[in-house]
Amino acid sequence: MSREPTPADAERLIDLETRIAFIERSLIEMSDALAETRKESSRDRGRLERALADLGELRGMIPGDTQEEPPPPHY
Repeated sequence: MSREPTPADAERLIDLETRIAFIERSLIEMSDALAETRKESSRDRGRLERALADLGELRGMIPGDTQEEPPPPHY
């Protein structure tokens, strides 16, 4: 009941294999790009945290910083 593969079958198989190889390569490239984006995000998060800490220290050095004063009585 099995039939012999035709040239069209072989051509179709090659086409499918080519598509699968392209998809696999694309997935690897996207995975690499995502990993790099996560690294950049982590570095940026660290930089932002350090900048906010530095800003907090600088705000503490400003004389008359309103952040330490209680709100006015009408609040």
